Amino acid sequence: MFSFKPAPVGGGFRMEGYWVWCGSAVKGEDGRYHLFASRWPDSLPMHPGWLVSSEVVRAVSDTPEGPYTYAETVLPARGAEYWDGRSTHNPHIVRIGDTYVLYYMGSTHPFADPEPGEPLRPEDPVTVVARSNKRIGIATASRPEGPWLRRDEPVLTVRPGRFDSFLTSNPAPCVMDDGSVLLVYKARKYEGFRHGEMTIGAAKAPHFEGPYTRLAEGPLFPPDFNIEDPFVWKTEDGFSMIAKDMTGRLCGEKYGGIRAYSPDGVTWSLCDPPKAYSRTFLWDDGVTRQAGNLERPFLLMEGGVPTYLFAAASDGTKGFHDCTKTWNMVIPLKEGPPTC
Repeated sequence: MFSFKPAPVGGGFRMEGYWVWCGSAVKGEDGRYHLFASRWPDSLPMHPGWLVSSEVVRAVSDTPEGPYTYAETVLPARGAEYWDGRSTHNPHIVRIGDTYVLYYMGSTHPFADPEPGEPLRPEDPVTVVARSNKRIGIATASRPEGPWLRRDEPVLTVRPGRFDSFLTSNPAPCVMDDGSVLLVYKARKYEGFRHGEMTIGAAKAPHFEGPYTRLAEGPLFPPDFNIEDPFVWKTEDGFSMIAKDMTGRLCGEKYGGIRAYSPDGVTWSLCDPPKAYSRTFLWDDGVTRQAGNLERPFLLMEGGVPTYLFAAASDGTKGFHDCTKTWNMVIPLKEGPPTC
């Protein structure tokens, strides 16, 4: 497992009146840390409210651990006619040369915005359509403060008849020294009129603009792995990954984190031991607590070494199904992750 320092109680990013999720940070030319996160009104259910009303925002802090202060909305709604016109989510910021590239999931739907307090269920038409329209895209800027240029088309769409025929989301880009990008992502397949279980795929592009070509015809892991939220980084021997274990079958803890490694970004194996982190950790007030969720893991890399784990957290006991608060938390690492 990773070795962590105590998590700062007053760190991370919270917003009154909003559910806050995801979390991806970069150090800007101003020496400050810029956190890109998702938010949507807490007048809607946490799940599936994000599918129809999420937007990507930027928050800033003088230190990696925060606290972060809201600065601006980066990717607001822009109209149902756009592929990402009604919801933006899953931000992952990287710097490639002189360009800041923000990978994210976008979606659209033709329905009216839900009213505050209105029931919203996964089986409702608006959420079914919004889920089926999830795609991965990018926005670019010369500085974290923007202005951000959004594209009118996603960079990774779906493929009929394949494991990623229903949706693509949860982008996990890994930038090579030559500027090419390995993009690991979450996918679902059409199974009749419904979607199948989540799987993980991989694509590669010579440039962040694309084109992105799939590296394998099938998913990277067997169906019974049941993982999501990958984060991938380059190592001397290939690639490393951490991801959320949906059932606990792999790492021994439901919603805990797994570790995996690959020589080429396509063939992956679990580390031994496979556990990367737990949802139970020590805070800097001396209290050990368990988070209801610890999702969308993101490692801040400084000098090529992971220094902080960013993650979406909740106070629930059943994941996000019974939570009352969510936030982006930051946990400092004592040292780099152990080798597999």
